[in-house]
Amino acid sequence: MERDQTEELRALQDTLYFIGGKWRIPIINAICNGNRRFREIERSIPGITTRMLSKELKEMEMNKLVKRTVYPETPVLIEYEPTGYCRTFGNIISEMINWGREHRRVIVEDKI
Repeated sequence: MERDQTEELRALQDTLYFIGGKWRIPIINAICNGNRRFREIERSIPGITTRMLSKELKEMEMNKLVKRTVYPETPVLIEYEPTGYCRTFGNIISEMINWGREHRRVIVEDKI
């Protein structure tokens, strides 16, 4: 049976659109590692701006990757957590980390 290359390409493009953003994977990684509040997430990702983090979190919430919970306290407390759907991406992130480590090792050894 022949594969539907058009469907595969569309699926790859959807995935690349999601992971193509410079900050999305680091944000997911930060949240999955226990950083729940905006400032915790921001501090755990060197170089990200407040504006960019806010924009990415809104988009990730729209795409059902993070859940935003507002606690009516003084001051207002807002927490983010990964959704079950987001957690399905965990194995992919782990494999990307493993590949990145191996790639760095290969590149560094080539320079020796």
